Amino acid sequence: MVKRNYQVQEINEKITAKAMLKNRPISLKYATEICREIKGKPVAKAEKFLNDIIEKKAYLPLKKYHKKVPHRKGKPISGQKAGKYPVNACKAFLELISYAKANAENKGLDPERLIIKHVFACQGYRRWSMQPKGRIAGKRRRKKSTHIEIVVQEVHA
Repeated sequence: MVKRNYQVQEINEKITAKAMLKNRPISLKYATEICREIKGKPVAKAEKFLNDIIEKKAYLPLKKYHKKVPHRKGKPISGQKAGKYPVNACKAFLELISYAKANAENKGLDPERLIIKHVFACQGYRRWSMQPKGRIAGKRRRKKSTHIEIVVQEVHA
């Protein structure tokens, strides 16, 4: 397996913590929309937003990949009414945020004062799977996966 480096280069290592998930079986489209939505937010707000999507209290606004997506009721989030509820992607991002918080605590940073400085998603390894069709015949399909990385930074207020 190839070693992946982080996309962000100029960071202060003393006040930042990083985490990465590789080859998660989630949609790259939803992952990029979640990245756009949580970047620059405090970690607590991002966790609350992702938990609300999992409980279907809020929707993920789709700005780029919104073709044939219905509008949702209520106030628009980030100026968008079109949205969906990507539960698996939100669970993966919550896991990633918890890893980043644990790394920050290990460095001695305060987890209450963390903001998301950088978050990035890209296409991962596509593995083969079989779709059963009758007794003998089968159809090979490619399953998608996504790499996700996050960098959190402590802010002094």
